[in-house]
Amino acid sequence: MEIRPTDTPSRELLLLADESEDSIADYLPRSRCYAAFVNGQIVGQYLLLHTRPFTAEVVNIAVTPACQRRGIATALLQHAVRIAREAGFRILEIGTGDSGTGQIALYERCGFVRCGLDVDYFRKHYPTPIFENGTECRHMVRLRMELIEK
Repeated sequence: MEIRPTDTPSRELLLLADESEDSIADYLPRSRCYAAFVNGQIVGQYLLLHTRPFTAEVVNIAVTPACQRRGIATALLQHAVRIAREAGFRILEIGTGDSGTGQIALYERCGFVRCGLDVDYFRKHYPTPIFENGTECRHMVRLRMELIEK
């Protein structure tokens, strides 16, 4: 597997991670996409966005369903940490829906810690309710990682 920048992110993967076309249209032009390739095919990707001074955020990350649970998302997150650190960022953030227990566990295993909750984020900003694992996704769980070595 090779992870490299791409100017042509997979639309399918963007929508797998974020069901809102409007949301994607907002952050996509301001983000840098990095994709994981196997045999020339994109199997996963993430978007990295400079959000505030010294802070970047992984705003969209997804792996094709057929390739999930093979360590690709972990490799993408490790890549994001390295890229953000090399770019001089001090904090890397990520957010996900409160119903995404698998994603939250993955982010915590990769070293992110919970730092906040955007209450009713998905009800306020998405046109239709989102259900995951049989539960309505209402709140955005915010996680972060300090990138400065102590």
